[in-house]
Amino acid sequence: MQHYYGIDIGGTKIELVACDARLEVLHRRRIDTPTRDYPAFLHAVATLIGEVGTELGQPAQAIGIGLPGVVDRASGRQLSANVPALSGQTVGRDLQARIGRPLHFGNDLQCFALSEAHGGAADGQPSMFGAILGTGAGGGYCVQGRLIDGYNGIAGEWGHWSVAAHLLAKHGLPVIDCACGLRGCVERYVSGGGLAMIHRHLGGDGDAAAVIARAGQGDALATQALDVHRDLLGHALASLILAIDPHVIVLGGGLSKDERLYRELPAAITAHLFTGVRVPPILPPMFGDAGGARGAALLARQHHPIS
Repeated sequence: MQHYYGIDIGGTKIELVACDARLEVLHRRRIDTPTRDYPAFLHAVATLIGEVGTELGQPAQAIGIGLPGVVDRASGRQLSANVPALSGQTVGRDLQARIGRPLHFGNDLQCFALSEAHGGAADGQPSMFGAILGTGAGGGYCVQGRLIDGYNGIAGEWGHWSVAAHLLAKHGLPVIDCACGLRGCVERYVSGGGLAMIHRHLGGDGDAAAVIARAGQGDALATQALDVHRDLLGHALASLILAIDPHVIVLGGGLSKDERLYRELPAAITAHLFTGVRVPPILPPMFGDAGGARGAALLARQHHPIS
């Protein structure tokens, strides 16, 4: 059986899935992301591909890779806020030279959206937005199953919109610098790290998972942090709805595992919309954490169909 590999490069992990021609995930491996050592990053990706090929008994038909951040289309150099080692590097060119297999690159967040638009939670929808809430915040926009990437290839980068000043004042939050070079970016507040930051600002500690767990146990400070986070996230998604009006929004990333989000988020979004504007369905991802990697495999299949 021939396989397609899809690789999702994230701020904390690199995930590889091996899929068949129908994009059924047959094999999955995860490793930590070397975020600040570029040679170590190249070595890690090449080693992962080689080891999985050995385990499956044959190399991939083609490989799709979802990279974090954006690529300067003139120079081919990467800008990545969540994996600093990649910024300024010609990642696609260097991986191609290192691996020597057919490689096809996309944005990791857009790969997630593409996966959910094809056989996923948004399958058959006229339009959808895939919103990632993980190490960072971003997404991808699909119309009739086709990924819309835009002039700069950054369509869906809602994580680098600015949080409204009145909301920061309302909750007494500081304006925080972002690794992208801007200040007050949405992802610094609504990502997993953003939730932990809000909790610390209120006097708590722990990561996002701990905050969610404590809130589930009735902890008042953790519940307050989630309320603030939900307000900021609701405003950001309301702005997204006003901008592109997707028929469905599919959440991804670590925070998408919080079941309360799907019950409470629609009201938080509605609070920031004018009368008559409806909130589209907010859905969990069908493919969970494998969505970005599966979308990358879909890129590979589109370029190298198995005969």
